[in-house]
Amino acid sequence: MPVSDRITTAVLDPEDDEVERSLRPRRLDDFVGQERIKEQLGIALDAAKGRDEALDHVLLAGPPGLGKTTLAQIIREELGVGLRTVAGPALEKKDIAAILTAIEPRDVLFIDEIHRLNRAAEEILYPALEDFRLDIVFGQGAAARTLTIDLPPFTLVGATTRSGLLTTPLRDRFGMTFRLGYYEPGQLGTIVRRSASILAVEIEDDAADEIAGRSRGTPRIANRILRRVRDVAEVRHAGKITNEIAREALNLLEVDNLGLERIDRELLSAIAEKFDGGPVGLSTLAVSLGEEPDTIEEVYEPFLLQLGFIQRTPRGRTITALGRAHVGAVRVDGSLF
Repeated sequence: MPVSDRITTAVLDPEDDEVERSLRPRRLDDFVGQERIKEQLGIALDAAKGRDEALDHVLLAGPPGLGKTTLAQIIREELGVGLRTVAGPALEKKDIAAILTAIEPRDVLFIDEIHRLNRAAEEILYPALEDFRLDIVFGQGAAARTLTIDLPPFTLVGATTRSGLLTTPLRDRFGMTFRLGYYEPGQLGTIVRRSASILAVEIEDDAADEIAGRSRGTPRIANRILRRVRDVAEVRHAGKITNEIAREALNLLEVDNLGLERIDRELLSAIAEKFDGGPVGLSTLAVSLGEEPDTIEEVYEPFLLQLGFIQRTPRGRTITALGRAHVGAVRVDGSLF
């Protein structure tokens, strides 16, 4: 199954993308969860506004869908400044120079997937982040000349799903580093009810909790499931989302009680049944599922590891007793593996 077919990683069409943006909170007080981060960031924002200074550079790390982009937009809203949003993999050295020379005082520059910046683009950021200075080199060898451009103070907000891939010089230039964690079901229930209100959808509390419990601890997934459940409620029923309708829609989507989708269960079953519980190499597992190794490693495995359903060992992937129990894998004699 292509990654784009999954609820957890779906590529939004323009209409869904607009809905997704409408569900994002615009103020720190409206942001649900991540309480310690909110407290620290709130103090830093108040201090920066009180001194009329640019906020220190901020690094937001954590799995996809937990609110990194939303927090970057909240920082902009709270400071009342401009925001430039760019994707790390697409940035070249000349792009960084063009963006920085056009930036206004105290503006926010948001770089998503900042760990994927190429080395030349990253190096031009170093003096910009530390001294608000842009050094542009013309020519080569003995004829090389350096043009230095002073920049207004600004705030870089970097988002990364793999903070370990950041170089030390870049990581050290962030004044604040926050790691976002997965959400509790109660927090996700609050998010689902808030989103339903924005979408003008009537939803029962236990239905919101049902959706929250199957959302893998991730607000983005909770909102996407809510939109699909809303479709079922409107097409097959009277529009109101009850617990029964939520369960019907989730079964239609093949999302089980822990939030695993069909491909997740197929991965567990493959290790348990085709490879006798493992260990099995990543490339072998990928071929058996018809997927790319990177997709398995970055999309499917993190949540299965978090649940304790699989293990990564030097010899390959193995399934745990918890994982075997979840997919109902049994021996020929009927006992659990």
